[in-house]
Amino acid sequence: MSASISNVRPDPDQLLADIADYVLDYLVDSSEAMSTASYDLFDTLGCGLLALNYPECTKHLGPYVPETTVPNGSRVPGTEFVLDPVKGAFDIGCMIRWLDFNDTWLAAEWGHPSDNLGGILAVTDWLSRTRVATGVEPFTVRDVLTAMVKAHEIQGVLALENSFNRVGIDHVLLVKVATAGVITGLLGGNRDQVINALSNAWLDATLRTYRHAPNTGSRKSWAAGDATSRGVRLALMAMTGEMGYPTALSAPGWGFYDRWFDGKPFSIQRPLGSYVMENVLFKIAFPAEFHGQTAVEAAFVLHPQVRDRLDEIDTITITTQESAARIIDKSGPLDNPADRDHCIQYMTAIGLIFGDLNADHYENEAASNPRVDALRRVMTVVEDPRYTSEYLDPDKRSIANAIQVTFKDGSSTDKVAVEYPLGHRRRRDEAIPRLIDKLRDNLGTRLPSERVELVVALAEDATKLESMPVPEFMELFLA
Repeated sequence: MSASISNVRPDPDQLLADIADYVLDYLVDSSEAMSTASYDLFDTLGCGLLALNYPECTKHLGPYVPETTVPNGSRVPGTEFVLDPVKGAFDIGCMIRWLDFNDTWLAAEWGHPSDNLGGILAVTDWLSRTRVATGVEPFTVRDVLTAMVKAHEIQGVLALENSFNRVGIDHVLLVKVATAGVITGLLGGNRDQVINALSNAWLDATLRTYRHAPNTGSRKSWAAGDATSRGVRLALMAMTGEMGYPTALSAPGWGFYDRWFDGKPFSIQRPLGSYVMENVLFKIAFPAEFHGQTAVEAAFVLHPQVRDRLDEIDTITITTQESAARIIDKSGPLDNPADRDHCIQYMTAIGLIFGDLNADHYENEAASNPRVDALRRVMTVVEDPRYTSEYLDPDKRSIANAIQVTFKDGSSTDKVAVEYPLGHRRRRDEAIPRLIDKLRDNLGTRLPSERVELVVALAEDATKLESMPVPEFMELFLA
C-alpha cells in the first residue's frame, strides 16, 4: 500500500516569509539607493513617453472596453486614459519596456527591475486619488521611491545566483513576484496577505519562447507590463482574503523547486536590503539589449576608422561573455524590431555604419539597408572566459565586449574593448548628466517645453521631489 500524503497545511516557505518581512518591516536608509531610485523613476517614465511615438506600442493601451472611465483611476502618462489599477499597471509597464531602454539587472538571471514601476505608479496614483476624495493624505513620491527600492531588491537578489532562463522560464516571473509583494504592502496587507500574494505569483511561471529564434516577437515588449499587472491583480485578490499556497516553492513533486530546479532551493547570495538599486544599470545613450551595450560603445569608437571602408571589411570579431553568446548571438533573417534589438551582430553593425543607434534603427527602413546584413555575415562571436567570470563577480559586475575589424588587405583595427557600460555604477558621475539629457530629449517628444524643464528641475531637487503627492507628480506627465 502507498503511504497517504499528509494534508496538514504547513508553515510557509522561508523565502516567502523573508520577502514578506522585508516588504513590511525594512527601512530604506541608503541615501545612494534613494538618489538612484529618483533618477531611475524619471528615466523610466521618459522611456515610456518615448515609446508612445510607436503605434505598435500604443495599440495596446487604453481600457479594454472603449470609453470606459474609472473614478479616481490610474492615469497613464502621456495619454488621456484613466484606468483601473490592473490595466493601468499593464499600460504603464508596456510603455516602459517597449523600446528596451529602461534600467537593467544582469546576473545569473537578467531583467529590468523598473518594470515594477507599472504596478507601483498605477496603484499609488489610484489609492492617492481615492484617499484625497475622502479627505485622507495621499502617498508621496518618497513612498514610490521606497517601493521601487524594495521591488528592485526582491527581483534582483533572486536573480543573482538563480538562472530561470536556463530552465526555460522568462525573467518576468520575478516582476510578478516583486510587484505582488510590494503592492500588497502598499495596499495595507498584513504578513499573511503578502505571503499569499507571493505564493500565487510563483505559480505563474512563464515560458520565454517569444524571446528566442525562430519565435522572437513583440510579446517581449509587453510581457513585463503583463507581469506587473498580474502582480497587482494577485495583490488585490490577497486583500479580499484569497488563499495562498504556503509551500508553492518546496512542495514535493508539485512545487517550483521540484518542477523546475531539480529539487534545489534558490541560492540567496545576500540578505534583502538596497544593493540592487545601488548597482542597477542604466541605458544612457541608446536602446539595446544590455549584454550588447559595450559592443555598441566599441563600435562607435571604431566608426571613424571603418565608415569609409565598409566594402573592404573581411571579418569582424566580437568578443563577449557567455550570456550574450547564448541569447543575442543570431544569424539569419531578423523579422521585426524585437528580433533586431536582441541581436548583437545587428546592433554592432548599426554602430559601425552610423556611429549612432536609436529606436528607429530597429525599424524596417533601417534594417533594409544592405550594408547591415553584409556586415552581419562576416561577424564571428567568441566568448572570453574572463569576461564571463567578471560578469558574475559581485564586486565587478562587468558586461564586457570587444570589437576588432580586419580588412581584405590584411590590415586591422585595434581590438577595442569596453568592460563597463556607461550606465554602470562605476561610471555614475559620467552617466548622470547624460541621463538628464536623455530625459529632456524623451520628454520633449510628448510634452511642451515648459513642462519638460519643470520635470528636469524636479529631477534634480530631491527634497521637493520626495515630498510631492503622487497625484501632483503624475499630472506633470499627462498629455
